[in-house]
Amino acid sequence: MPKLETSSMDDATRVLDLFDTGGRTLGAQLAERMTNHCKIIVGDARRILQEIPEGHFNCVVTSPPYWGLRDYGINGQIGAETTVDDYIADLVRLFREVRRTLSDDGTLWLNIGDSYTSGGRTWRDADAKNKGRAMDYRAPTPEGLKPKDLIGVPWRLAFALQADGWYLRTDIIWNKPNCQPESVKDRPTRAHEYVFLFSKSEKYYYDWQAIMEPAADQKQKAKNRRTVWNINTEPYPGSHFAVYPRALVRLCVAAGSRENGRVLDPFFGSGTTGVVCNELGRECVGIELNAEYAELARERLLRGR
Repeated sequence: MPKLETSSMDDATRVLDLFDTGGRTLGAQLAERMTNHCKIIVGDARRILQEIPEGHFNCVVTSPPYWGLRDYGINGQIGAETTVDDYIADLVRLFREVRRTLSDDGTLWLNIGDSYTSGGRTWRDADAKNKGRAMDYRAPTPEGLKPKDLIGVPWRLAFALQADGWYLRTDIIWNKPNCQPESVKDRPTRAHEYVFLFSKSEKYYYDWQAIMEPAADQKQKAKNRRTVWNINTEPYPGSHFAVYPRALVRLCVAAGSRENGRVLDPFFGSGTTGVVCNELGRECVGIELNAEYAELARERLLRGR
């Protein structure tokens, strides 16, 4: 595969030097004992992906901003669209470009959560357990839905990507045994999100042996992994408030890429995908719109956790 060149990218993007610590000693110390395989590009993935050659990556593991749930403070951010249809359309266009940069035998592992209609509220106060939930905008109730309706965002997106040419291979339930409590009394507490496995082609790379799970039958050492993954959420001390756990990403990276393969995360966030790629010996390119989050990711990669 061709080497990824970033010199042609415009002035709105920049590549973080992982070990350029601006005089701090942490990077110099860790550089002596750590091999980094990850590159962080700060900018809008919708623009940056256009500069990446076809077929460059073997695997994509990512979790885009969820619709109407977070305000990342960037104009034009994905997730802050007025309608859910616009949100889906934005992601379909982005992942169409992702598909172009993916090898023919490549896969996309997409983590996405659902949400409820706002019921006419136009803002949301901070949550005592999650200050990042505060928002000064709320999208109106989508046409055809009612207040308190579950929107069904994951499946709307999955079917839209399928219609756009992706092979929808399976849905995976990420069950969170330690899920955050909810105060609702008229429905069960939501304790799961979806991970969708898409492929670019009918035949694709998938290492089923790399992610086998223990078998209940003692005569059988392991079995093919099922579609319900019981994985705890993982606390993160930084200010990024939408961090998926390393254990979840490890399964996706291990099954979807070979050693030394190239992995893309177009919504890099706090850098979990990059941390896992360094652990497993994969090259990684992470694209992050918010410069503060990119710096958090850089710090995580330096510390290797």
